[in-house]
Amino acid sequence: MSIETGSKYQGKVTGVTHFGAFVDLPEGQTGLVHISEVADQYVKDINEFIKVGDDVTVKVLKVGDDGKIGLSIRKAQDRKRRQGGGKRESKQSFEDKMNRFLKDSEENLATLRKQSESKRGGGSRR
Repeated sequence: MSIETGSKYQGKVTGVTHFGAFVDLPEGQTGLVHISEVADQYVKDINEFIKVGDDVTVKVLKVGDDGKIGLSIRKAQDRKRRQGGGKRESKQSFEDKMNRFLKDSEENLATLRKQSESKRGGGSRR
């Protein structure tokens, strides 16, 4: 059984570095899960998400000519679980999102103008 791109495997974390985690795969092969492929959110410290000895499900992203295997934990998860919080936003049309952005931007600019005028003393007329 050879490791194929797109396949999912169970593996055990054998090493953790600041840039990712090494996972033992079937047939004694080892692959790397880059820190960006550990979770759907920003990962500042990989040790908060994974540690040596953890059993993980990984998806093979790439098998290089040099034998290096690129893995992903987040892409191995079920799609429905990964999309959990994003459904509400996807129902908004692009126009709705743009209108909301413009409104928020105008409000922020107005607040900044008020603050800068009060610091310069130009906005106080009574």
